[in-house]
Amino acid sequence: MQLLKVGAAVLNQTPLAWESNKAHILAAIEAARRERVSVLCLPELCISGYGCEDAFLSPAVQRTAWEMLEAIVPSTAGIVVSLGLPVPHNSALYNTAALVADGKILGFTAKRFLAGDGIHYEPRWFKPWPIGRRADLAIGKRSYPLGDIYFDVGGIKIGFEICEDAWVANRPGGELALRGVDVILNPSASHFAFGKAEVRHRFVLEGSRAFGVSYVYANLLGNEAGRIVYDGGAHIASLGQLVALGPRFSFADFRLTTALVDVDATRLSRIRSGSYLPELLPETDLCIRGEFDYPTQEPEAVAARPAAWETGQYAKEEEFTRAIALGLFDYMRKSRSRGFVVSISGGADSAAVCCLIATLVRLGIDELGRDEFLAKISHVPQAAVENRRGLSPFVAGTIASMVAEQKGTVPLSAGGFRTGSESAAELVAELLTCVYQSTRNSSETTRSAARQVAEAIGATFLEFDVDGLVRDYVEMVSRAIGRPLSWTTDDLALQNIQARARAPGVWMLANLNNALLVSTSNRSEAAVGYATMDGDTSGGISPIAGIDKAFLRRWLRWFEERGPEGIGPLPALGAVNRQAPTAELRPAEAAQTDEADLMPYELLDAIERAAIRDKLGPLEVFKRIRAEFPQYAIEQLHVWVDRFFRLWCRNQWKRERYAPSFHVDDENLDPKTWCRFPILSGGFDYELTQLQKYVQGL
Repeated sequence: MQLLKVGAAVLNQTPLAWESNKAHILAAIEAARRERVSVLCLPELCISGYGCEDAFLSPAVQRTAWEMLEAIVPSTAGIVVSLGLPVPHNSALYNTAALVADGKILGFTAKRFLAGDGIHYEPRWFKPWPIGRRADLAIGKRSYPLGDIYFDVGGIKIGFEICEDAWVANRPGGELALRGVDVILNPSASHFAFGKAEVRHRFVLEGSRAFGVSYVYANLLGNEAGRIVYDGGAHIASLGQLVALGPRFSFADFRLTTALVDVDATRLSRIRSGSYLPELLPETDLCIRGEFDYPTQEPEAVAARPAAWETGQYAKEEEFTRAIALGLFDYMRKSRSRGFVVSISGGADSAAVCCLIATLVRLGIDELGRDEFLAKISHVPQAAVENRRGLSPFVAGTIASMVAEQKGTVPLSAGGFRTGSESAAELVAELLTCVYQSTRNSSETTRSAARQVAEAIGATFLEFDVDGLVRDYVEMVSRAIGRPLSWTTDDLALQNIQARARAPGVWMLANLNNALLVSTSNRSEAAVGYATMDGDTSGGISPIAGIDKAFLRRWLRWFEERGPEGIGPLPALGAVNRQAPTAELRPAEAAQTDEADLMPYELLDAIERAAIRDKLGPLEVFKRIRAEFPQYAIEQLHVWVDRFFRLWCRNQWKRERYAPSFHVDDENLDPKTWCRFPILSGGFDYELTQLQKYVQGL
């Protein structure tokens, strides 16, 4: 029995943040050394950051990445480590994993298969390395092996599948197995999406089984570059069995996962396999040799199981909560912002955003402890609750009075944000300001709901009356055009001016303390442009723009009744969930609702999936929707399908202007990372005419 201790460290890196990236790498190496790890896998492009975009093409960036590698190498004494960085060679750039052993660079394995679909654009910067080829990389007076190589380090053979390499049918692991590789390392930058963790789990287990190896998978962690959240989730498997599993959505700078694997056992499995036919050719120059003395290891207990929330009935709700909370936390601290401002309407979208922000505080403190959590946001003057000198006197006074008021009036049963940690509740008040902005068309129902939610999560709650601003705008324009504006002739303009009049005040509040103004638009609204540009779309981050309204409403009911594991329910959300979604921009007698303006949200989302995700034309969409929603009349379904396509085309310019959002699945509408569509188009006029003829013939 030859036991080898391997480790996978997930890292929260930032593009071009050289010193902090290096610090996280060195901390992970030191933690691995303390755990007596011999082989450590770190994530893809961990030195430079994965999301450098066109900065990868800069020679200065490439040189600095090499300088950082050289600075890290001395710290690898007594350990074998993989380190990812961009490497230029022969007027091309390659995505590589350097293997460093005991303070010496052994060589660079280059990625074969580049991720070039969805949110990934690797072929824009990198070239794929050809199978079975090796080159010599000259750096100064030194030369290093580069290419489709593997390593024999102290008698243990180590190979690589770099992220996308493991997602393709012709993955390199098959060839590595024939070359007798014992351990496959997979440094990855695999973004979060619903259900994706299970796919990774399967290819790690199946790779270890089919190739007869031990497989070590290390992913990125956190919101690295703005739009993409990485969930971490290190995996270590051997012979088809999971032997270690790291946590997902951690708020830490890194998390190390370790396990003992038996090299003799993997070799024996190949000996026993009748289908295993090793390469019997002489050892090629693709095998790079290095010296290393592995310490003797004693057997350890194996305990590899996912967190309870990952396997429960509400796994998607839990994933969404943790992904967006971590994404917002990293966005705030990496942008050096000092908290969040939300224009809270009393409706579903703004309530969801506020709950997610409060949740990031609770999850972060629960995992890291108060002191470490505050240290990660040390740029925020109000992070230390006792010190309010960084705030304007008005806001500081408001926060102080609200915290004091809430301590005395909000019962502990109001929700998990108060029952779990008093310091968490106080910090929510410091980091989140909610502003209800009323006009004459606002109702006491939404005002009360907004206040209840804000108080229940511990946020600072303010009220602005913007009706005077709206009236002044209306009167100014009326005088200029020489006629009064009315709901009969000017409905849309009168609605939009209310939404737009709300933006300057909350922007000002955000500017006062360098906070992030958070947009509250969702994906369903983005699809049909049901949002006011420079109104409810105003903000520096749009955290729910990638999620549909139907799911958000379901998530809010779950949060009201059950809530995230470890936090619990928030009954105050009942005041939101009992309402029909409404923009509340028309007079009360109009009884305005979102679904009356558009169509039922579940049907809207089904049309969107068929038309945008599945790329069906109007007639095909109509046929599918007719089968899925037989309760509606044919004529009504025709109206809704026609409305969707016309609004979709008309409002692409709005989607181009949305604040950055987070990617959560393959239904994203973000034109900068996922779903491209022309701003100007024929608007499906021909196709919609064909649909009309079809419906008339039914």
